Amino acid sequence: MSVSAQGNGAAGVAGGPALLRLVTIPISHYCEKARWALDRRGLSYREEFHVQGIHRVAARRAGAGPTVPVLVTPEGVIGESELILRWVDARTEPSERLFGGAAQELALCRRFDAELGPRGRRLMYVHMLAQRELALEYNNQGVARWEDRLVRWGWSSISSFLRRELEITPGIEREDEALVFAELDHVAALLADGREYLCGERFGAADLTFAALSASLLLPPEYGVRLPQPELLAPDTAALVRRAREHPAGAYALELFARHRRAPLASVSSADRLGG
Repeated sequence: MSVSAQGNGAAGVAGGPALLRLVTIPISHYCEKARWALDRRGLSYREEFHVQGIHRVAARRAGAGPTVPVLVTPEGVIGESELILRWVDARTEPSERLFGGAAQELALCRRFDAELGPRGRRLMYVHMLAQRELALEYNNQGVARWEDRLVRWGWSSISSFLRRELEITPGIEREDEALVFAELDHVAALLADGREYLCGERFGAADLTFAALSASLLLPPEYGVRLPQPELLAPDTAALVRRAREHPAGAYALELFARHRRAPLASVSSADRLGG
């Protein structure tokens, strides 16, 4: 299968190719979760982009199940975003790991994975499937030319596939919007006591997971790939994004992207970044 790939981080040892390969759907917020963890640690990897549907074939060929992200490492294949964060943590100084051992951290991560992620994704797909040209411009960035052409020529079939897979039914967006904003309210309530981060005094897995999975509505400029900004969106979609950004928890997630998305850990040495 021909692929389109992008190198992230530094080159491998002695300037060779990266040892890690990350299989993704470019715009996927679960893929952004994995991408962010790898970038934060300063690990070098090659990202392999695929469109929806084709990603299943790519994920299975990489040795995982039908979903992405998939991280291919020298030790084996990892096909779950939480497990990718843990794999990165095992290669991180203890004081800078994402999972600090608090039970609340894991509980929040799994809550966001189970509710915020799927509901926010479906809500934005409902909006973006009605904006074909804009959806194609951002959805297909970085993929192989034949995948881009396949989606463009088969837009009706791809749209039907996505509606079926995501269980999009008339009016489901109202239910999803209510649940997503309930999750934002939950996060805002946790932060109301003045804490700096969700589980203490340092940035952790719950913060990264919340920010990454809320990105489907917030469209942060610091995201790992380009996302359309409100001025390009249909009025109702733009209003939804602005409402999410203005929510205290939405503002918190945007701050996390601004402060932490592009900043490698202090313990990541020049040799790490150069693959030495």
